[in-house]
Amino acid sequence: MNEAKRPSSLSAVRDTIISCEQCGRLRRYCTEVGRVKKASFRDEVYWARPVPGFGDPKARVLILGLAPAAHGANRTGRVFTGDGVGASGDFLMAALNRAGFSNLSTSHHPDDGLVLRDVYIAAAVRCAPPDNKPLPEEVARCLPHLINEISHLPNLRVVVALGRIAWDAWLKLLAARGETLPRPRPVFAHGASWHHDGITLIGAYHPSRQNTNTGVVTARMYDAVLRSVRQSLR
Repeated sequence: MNEAKRPSSLSAVRDTIISCEQCGRLRRYCTEVGRVKKASFRDEVYWARPVPGFGDPKARVLILGLAPAAHGANRTGRVFTGDGVGASGDFLMAALNRAGFSNLSTSHHPDDGLVLRDVYIAAAVRCAPPDNKPLPEEVARCLPHLINEISHLPNLRVVVALGRIAWDAWLKLLAARGETLPRPRPVFAHGASWHHDGITLIGAYHPSRQNTNTGVVTARMYDAVLRSVRQSLR
């Protein structure tokens, strides 16, 4: 996507994302999930469209996730929102709340009053993928959306990549912008940090139920990552 076609505002970026139809497999899956629904949400109208980022337009911190959850953001229309009590949205928001980046420790609905401070949250892929596994070409097609979003986040200084796919997506974004990356490229790990052109990339394991329920990810681990974020902002 060239400069001439780049949306002129964050609101315009949002509209472009919501109307995206580039990935037929993902659009079919999201639509079908929204039609069939989960039993506990059978009376709700699912969003079932691509999900834009949200948060503070003056943010210095970008939290970059993997993709919307089928019955979370694909239902509510807000990333890391509505995926269940104690699920990834609540885990992430509780950590952000403890660190002073959000006013609430839960994320259940777009009208829940959640306000992010100095943080913007987005995903590498904007449609819920089957089995939470987007294809490489789907990640690539979504990169222009992320490029457009960060072009309207002028204060960005830290990117927290939640998982390897998000980490690699950020590196691919830099390469797509023509920036020279080191060889070998920085490798994802929880707590890994890499500084490039004024922005610090920090890795964190994704706060999925699989990781949090098994102890792969703990609240203490996320608190440590967010302390690193604070230090990078000084």
